[in-house]
Order: sequence, then structure tokens, then C-alpha cells
Amino acid sequence: MSSPRSRPSESVWHYPRPPAIQEDDRRVTVECSGERVADTVRAVRVLETSHPPVFYIPAADVRTDLLQAASGRTLCEWKGTAVYWDLCLADEVRARAVWSYPQPRVPYGVLAGRFAFYPSRVDSCTVAGEAVRAQEGDFYGGWITGEVRGPFKGGQGTRFW
Repeated sequence: MSSPRSRPSESVWHYPRPPAIQEDDRRVTVECSGERVADTVRAVRVLETSHPPVFYIPAADVRTDLLQAASGRTLCEWKGTAVYWDLCLADEVRARAVWSYPQPRVPYGVLAGRFAFYPSRVDSCTVAGEAVRAQEGDFYGGWITGEVRGPFKGGQGTRFW
């Protein structure tokens, strides 16, 4: 496995549109309220122009017992309909901290049976041991690591990029 420092720098402006999917064998973890809620070396990244990557983790590597279906859906013109999940921990609920595409459109079928986490709504996300920074804004859930360069869509003034 490669570390973030040994990987080449990536500009999100070189990512394609429509988005591409890339397998990633680095260790990806998500923690919340002292619980490890996801841990995998089988993630896939979705790479889309102007966005930091989003990591999708196989259900087998997620504590799905902590997920409860949340209200609302959104539509991605490429991936299809996303559903949302609350992360339910012993003493708290992190509302809509997780999303998935139960029936993604072709060619995004690999996303079925995987979950994505908003880094801003959990306590910690890591990629190969590196702490992830959350993408600005409340809609996109990109994971910013040292290898990824912006500017990134999501912050104030970027709505129509």
C-alpha cells in the first residue's frame, strides 16, 4: 500500500466529468463517539471535477448495525438516487452522516452495497493513517487529503462552478 506522501499530487480540476470510479487499497477508517464505524482496504473513490474524492466503503466493512434510514433523497444526474442514513450511537445520533446509492445507474453499479460518510458529521476519517479534512459546505462529502489540490467546490461563492 502506498502512503499519501508517496502518491502524486492530484488536482480536482483534472478529475473527469462525468465522474470516474477508482479502486483504492489504502486503509480507510471512520470513527465516531469512540466507535470504529468503518474500516476497509476495499474502498472505491469517486473522482469528479472540482470535488475532493468521496470514498465508498463496502457494507461488510461498515458497522451497519449503527445505521438507521433517514428521511429524504437526492438525485445525482450520473449516479442516480441517494438515500441517507443516521449514525446511531449509544448517546447520540449523527443525522444524515452517511449516504448510499442502493440502485446506482450504469456505469456506477459498483457503488451498490457501499456507504459514504460525511467527514464533517463524524469525529474522524483517515486514509492510510492521514486525517481527512472535510469539504466545505453542507451538501458535498469530499475527503481532502494531502495529495488532493483545489480549489474545491462547496464553499461560499462556488455554487455555480
